[in-house]
Order: sequence, then structure tokens, then C-alpha cells
Amino acid sequence: MRNEMSLEILSVSENESLARVAVAAFISQMNPTMEELTDIKTVVSEAVTNAIIHGYDDEPDQKVLLSCVMEDEQIEIIIQDKGKGIENIETAREPLYTSKPEWERSGMGFTIMENFMDKVDITSKPGEGTTIRMMKQLTSIRALCN
Repeated sequence: MRNEMSLEILSVSENESLARVAVAAFISQMNPTMEELTDIKTVVSEAVTNAIIHGYDDEPDQKVLLSCVMEDEQIEIIIQDKGKGIENIETAREPLYTSKPEWERSGMGFTIMENFMDKVDITSKPGEGTTIRMMKQLTSIRALCN
């Protein structure tokens, strides 16, 4: 069965937790393991926080778009902003890289996403924004019990 949801939130840091909880509630119908649920909540937090902090430089009147598609035992999560974009995606993907070293951020967002998900695609154009598409095949509790 296929199911999907979309959420549009303002780019304020308080909405990061809303995005995380909304995705967790949505995918709970697939009976993910606790580890999978925690991983997915973490990557949503990282991606939404990146959009707010790096895409929009904490400008609160911008929009972050989030969508999820579930089909069979797979989840696809898309986080999109229309912010300033990423000039060099490969550099941004490097562990510990941050475009805001003065903020004392760890620079591990993309590394975490890539470690917790099966596939992460990043598309970005300077001045036009960034789209992060993440996919994960779930091991549902039903499958573990059989």
C-alpha cells in the first residue's frame, strides 16, 4: 500500500521538532523498529535544521517543505528549501565541514543522514535552494515476529 504526506513549515527552529514528530507519527503505521524510528527522527532533524540555519540563515519568514512517501516497507523523505543553496555539495558532505564555523556546529549533518539512511541524494543550486531525498527500507516488527 502507498501512503504519503506533506508538511510546509516556517523556517523557525521550533518547527524542527514538529517535523520530526510528524514524520515519526506518519511512519509509525509501518511498525518500524525503535532503532529505525530514532534514525528517521534524527535525519529529519538534521535536514530541517540545515534548511533553516544554512539555507535561510535563520530567516523566519521562509518555508521548509517536507514530504514522506511510504510504499511496501520503504520510506522516502524529502526536505526542500528555496534558500541560498550549496555551492559545492561534495565539500558540504565531508565530515566536520560547516559553512558556519563561528556557530560551533559539528558539521556532521550529511554524514549522519548518509549513515542512518540507505540512500541520500542532494540537489542544490546557488540562489535557488536545496532538496534532500532520503530513502530507507524498513524491517517492520511484523517481519521480525515471523
